[in-house]
Amino acid sequence: MIGDRWGIERHVGSAAAFHARTVPSPARRTVWWFEVAQPAVALGSTQSLEVVDEELAKEAGVDVVRRRSGGGAVWLEPDGVTWVDVLLPAGDPHWSDDVGRSALWLGRIWADVLTDVGVCGATVHTGPLARTEDSGLVCFAGLAPGEVVVRGRKVVGVSQRRTRDAARFQCAVLHRWDPTPLVDVLALDEGERAALGHRLADVATGIGRVAPATVVATFLARLRAA
Repeated sequence: MIGDRWGIERHVGSAAAFHARTVPSPARRTVWWFEVAQPAVALGSTQSLEVVDEELAKEAGVDVVRRRSGGGAVWLEPDGVTWVDVLLPAGDPHWSDDVGRSALWLGRIWADVLTDVGVCGATVHTGPLARTEDSGLVCFAGLAPGEVVVRGRKVVGVSQRRTRDAARFQCAVLHRWDPTPLVDVLALDEGERAALGHRLADVATGIGRVAPATVVATFLARLRAA
């Protein structure tokens, strides 16, 4: 049946336009691969826009957008992050009514993908939500079930928005981790900015110079085989 297959759509443009997309009804298994045209800060659904210094962001040419899924701010930049959304209809074999476990299947796929592209030691976080003093502000400072770490550092972030009909899993795979561009546009004083940057330095890591197209192709192959 066509509904059992995974289709893929590739889009290049603004982070705001991507986050504004709605899940079609009825939902089908679909992968949306988004490539941002310029750097952006994607705030979680409950974060205030005042988290970001509007003037600093404008001067740096950084878009400030809000996503519909929860969590802290995510830094998006061309070739720095592979951004993939996975649309899953309710009733799918991968569907789980337990929100705390609903992304575990996806995390296992991402861990396999990292292994396939040569990243050793990828594991899925299967425990409860792990918060830190900075996770409410910055997504990669915390750890949710289904997210992927390498040697204790977060590599794949996963957030989701659910309705009765579907789930939209938003996945960000880091190619490099430098918290400075994100920290530099947050509404903080210089002392707070320096302290936050120091704390964030080792919370995450990237997969290096693996082409985003390779990551997406490998992910889609694993997804179709699951």
